[in-house]
Amino acid sequence: MADPKGFLTTPRETPKSRPVDIRIRDWREVYEDFERSKLEQQAGRCMDCGIPFCHQGCPLGNLIPEWNTLVWREDWQDAIERLHATNNFPEFTGTLCPAPCETACVLGINDDPVTIKRVEISIIDRAFEEGWVKPQPPTTRTGKKVAVVGSGPSGLAAAQQLTRAGHDVVVFERADAIGGLLRYGIPEFKMEKHRLDRRLEQMRAEGTEFRAGVNVGVDVTAEQLLADYDAVVLAGGATAWRDLPAPGRDVEGVYQAMQYLPYANRVASGKLDSPPIDANGKDVVVIGGGDTGADCVGTAHRQGARSVTQLEIMPRPPESRSDAHPWPMYPMIYRVSSAHEEGGERLYSVNTQEFLADENGHLRALKLVEVRNEGGRFVPVEGTERELPAQLALLAMGFVGPEREGLLDQLGVELDQRGNVARDGTYKTSLDKVFVAGDMGRGQSLIVWAIAEGRSAAAGVDAYLTGRDVLPAPIAPTDRPIA
Repeated sequence: MADPKGFLTTPRETPKSRPVDIRIRDWREVYEDFERSKLEQQAGRCMDCGIPFCHQGCPLGNLIPEWNTLVWREDWQDAIERLHATNNFPEFTGTLCPAPCETACVLGINDDPVTIKRVEISIIDRAFEEGWVKPQPPTTRTGKKVAVVGSGPSGLAAAQQLTRAGHDVVVFERADAIGGLLRYGIPEFKMEKHRLDRRLEQMRAEGTEFRAGVNVGVDVTAEQLLADYDAVVLAGGATAWRDLPAPGRDVEGVYQAMQYLPYANRVASGKLDSPPIDANGKDVVVIGGGDTGADCVGTAHRQGARSVTQLEIMPRPPESRSDAHPWPMYPMIYRVSSAHEEGGERLYSVNTQEFLADENGHLRALKLVEVRNEGGRFVPVEGTERELPAQLALLAMGFVGPEREGLLDQLGVELDQRGNVARDGTYKTSLDKVFVAGDMGRGQSLIVWAIAEGRSAAAGVDAYLTGRDVLPAPIAPTDRPIA
């Protein structure tokens, strides 16, 4: 146990955010530095429970009580060893994961939970600062070649595990830079890209080869891929976005979130001077109340939007746990992200009936109606129709599965009932030597699940190629997300 009385004497404390009027002028992460002594005290609040339910909340099975104790004891180098034992990329989960481990914390039953996520990111940040994160190239080679298609968190996790196991791994990415949504989907203010770049540098030193700008299924056919590699890992994500087929959908000014966000990231990285889709001076409406919608909200603030409104068809969630989500389940509660702190309005129980254009064919407003949920159907409330001014509307309503055109159609792999790539208990698809990991097989989920699936798929690939059992497999494909 860390501090035996820490959970009694130390209140929960998290870093302060940079002032809104300052942070919306740049693309840096929003939180200020947190004193190391304070962080060690926060780690000391961990009770090292006999049954640590934080493990249940974490698909990676992170050894949370262990590295909390090590941080409290100021054994930071040992702490990163324990953290890396289960998580290839704690800098990604420490910035982007919604922390289901914290909602499963035993202390959270009747008090504020331990600041697990802040301890995690602090460990890895110090490890890089001190030079403790070093390449781990394999000592022996198997002679087997593995292709990983997709360079998001699941693909990168699978690639690193397989490279360290001695295989020759090539990661293909259709974008012009490696990282998948980490590169061009997640705004810089949520995760600065130096965190990704320094990890890729480590992976290159270990022997992983990256090929960006290669669209597998177009530039490289499925037949070529199967002929050139002993195994293939599909990790292309669930990139088929959900659309809103309302009248006027095709007017100029209505875009998908993933058409909008990558341009902002290219501007932040210096690859573009200005974005082709720009919120500057406009009334912006974001349709969809999830994380991607919040990313659009924060991006619009930084681009100088005149107003920002986020719409959600569901009712506003409760402020605290409901009986439908008892501890240690991840609760559906009202949450305020850093983007919401920066301004704008959030509207619940509303539906978009029509996109309205001006005389030039440009978006001028949305026609909204309030709705009520009747047995799973959203029924318009008579007399509540109104117009909401908008010159830019962003659709952030999630994803319906992987893109089938191209690679998946060429491979002919079977799909499950939800339209994802079907797999067995080893993550192997219906096609010999082809495996799948992350959202492409699971459906849209959390980054922590993507990394866990990448590690598990790597274990399946290694066993398939060598017959051995040396890589950890955190989760089975049948496990369902708690968040």
